[in-house]
Amino acid sequence: MEDFDGHLLFADGSSLGNPGPGGYGTVVVLNKKHIVELGGFEKYTTNNRMELTGLIEGLKRLREESGDLTIFTDSKYAHMGSTQWAEGWKRRNWQTMAKKDVENRDLWEIILPLLDDRKKFGNIVWKHVPGHSGIAGNERCDVIATSYAKEDEPGLFDGVIGDYAIDILNISIDEQALEKRKAGKARAKIKAYSYVSNVDGKVMVHKTWAECEARVRGKKARFQKVASKSEEVALVKKWGG
Repeated sequence: MEDFDGHLLFADGSSLGNPGPGGYGTVVVLNKKHIVELGGFEKYTTNNRMELTGLIEGLKRLREESGDLTIFTDSKYAHMGSTQWAEGWKRRNWQTMAKKDVENRDLWEIILPLLDDRKKFGNIVWKHVPGHSGIAGNERCDVIATSYAKEDEPGLFDGVIGDYAIDILNISIDEQALEKRKAGKARAKIKAYSYVSNVDGKVMVHKTWAECEARVRGKKARFQKVASKSEEVALVKKWGG
């Protein structure tokens, strides 16, 4: 476990359908003494917008808090955009190198001044961490963000660290969780045999992702790619089809 001075900020975002219903989750640790959880819902949004919103809300909560800050995020977009890409975007009048309009400019124009203001109170250190790798704060933010995206109420904590049920200061990576995530990424690259969706208990099989996406977008749904006929049959049976 590394030791960090000052405040900690964990942030994550989720979108079902991307775009679709979304949520953000943020955990702020004030001087390793006080925990503040934040979260919210948007009806139609993207993962990237929710990642940025989680960061914004955390920085707003820390606006008047003196001390160094360490930011944990599993979003390369939020990390690199904040620390490297944004300066080039601004020089090019909010154009990418491909001369396209920068996406989510409205949110970047909120984040960058917040980060600049934060530097008046202390140093900022960024930690880009693997998602779903067992890091307590990151996992909790994912739960909050996903719950809001599903329009569930996760229950947000605001109190002293001694009353917090999560070992938030432990930023060790769970190697088993990381290997599972890598396996999931490898599976994602496998050619699909079909896609199975479950909307309101009704299971359907789709030959293309476009068909599956059209059915689940913007809805509370489950969907999964399968690599073979046997997997398809087993999943349909598991989901009650």
